[in-house]
Amino acid sequence: MAGIGAFLRNAWNKEPVIMVSCGIGLVGMVLPFVSPYTKYTAMMNTVVPHNYPVPVRDDGNMPDVPSHPCEAKGRSLEWLKNL
Repeated sequence: MAGIGAFLRNAWNKEPVIMVSCGIGLVGMVLPFVSPYTKYTAMMNTVVPHNYPVPVRDDGNMPDVPSHPCEAKGRSLEWLKNL
């Protein structure tokens, strides 16, 4: 550990700009893994449909097609409202 500390101190004394840029790069790589926003973004992406509804002509034999675009079908978004 003392060797790593000496190396970092020496590098900071010689090239502080490079050390700051390396620090920013490391924070940029680590931050998505420790951020709580990553969890909620993944949860919202699983709920949002990949194909959006297209108007279809209802012949009375389509139980899986909602009769109105505002009709609630599918998973609930109550967890999003409770944040």
